Amino acid sequence: MTDSAAAESAWFAAVDADDFENLKTLDSLDDADARDSTAVTAIRDGTADRPKDWPSLAVEAGIADDKDEYYSLLHAATMATTRATVTEREAADDRQLVHAVRAMDDCERTANELAERLAEWAGTVDPDAGTGISFARDITSGEHTLESSHEPIASLAERVVDLADEADDLREFVERQTPTVAPNLAALAGPVLGARLLSLTGGLESLAKKPSGTIQVLGAEDALFAHLRGHASSPKHGILYMHDAVRGTHPDERGSAARAVAGKIAIAARVDHYSGERKPELKAELEERVETIQARTNEGGGGDDTAGNGADNGGGTDE
Repeated sequence: MTDSAAAESAWFAAVDADDFENLKTLDSLDDADARDSTAVTAIRDGTADRPKDWPSLAVEAGIADDKDEYYSLLHAATMATTRATVTEREAADDRQLVHAVRAMDDCERTANELAERLAEWAGTVDPDAGTGISFARDITSGEHTLESSHEPIASLAERVVDLADEADDLREFVERQTPTVAPNLAALAGPVLGARLLSLTGGLESLAKKPSGTIQVLGAEDALFAHLRGHASSPKHGILYMHDAVRGTHPDERGSAARAVAGKIAIAARVDHYSGERKPELKAELEERVETIQARTNEGGGGDDTAGNGADNGGGTDE
């Protein structure tokens, strides 16, 4: 390949002059401009058959005055590409759902921690002080009165109530949004648990690529690593304990129930990510399987299943 032909295959050959001027003057592209920039498109989608001396080719083509300027242009282009890609990814519906459920959990945790502080503080000046977020609501609603000198306590109660209300609003958003983003996952796991699974894995695509054995122990990483070090038994489940089918099963059979739930969730996530087709039969199949597992306790059978026994890579079976 001649140098001329090689230069034509370089990433900078497809960049418009205006975009180059923006890069040369180190003007920062905003998100909209970055997504539409030919420099971003060239970096993101461009390919070459083999490595070449791109700096020298850029100088020969008049793109840059010297190699240092070429590398400055390349750095600016790659940074703009990264910014555009991250912005695009974070704007996706599943990532917005991940942020919402994490914010909800943060608000709930902080509200409960501050409610404990409120109860401890109020108890030092009021023998009738209550506890929890409900006590904070009693203060803000006037059902429990404090002396005027205790205004800081009342102010803290308002902050607690605001955070609790924000958590409730975010929960409503999560419950409304999850069925839109991942309908099969929401149907099987419930909107909030489904969103938490997305949060633990980073998004729908990541969850769809997880084997059922990994999904089964999501949220139990500390226990799993302790098991791998030989310091504990294998965990039967992680966050899936929040699922009614797991929590409502006898402890001896929770490993089997968690594995069944994880298997169907793996399938549901893949269907949601790759096709979006609704498959109500998944929930019916899971309910039938869980009924069989729970019947073992009534029959006097059952054993202590662990996370690793029979956990398949495809999520299609739970035996």
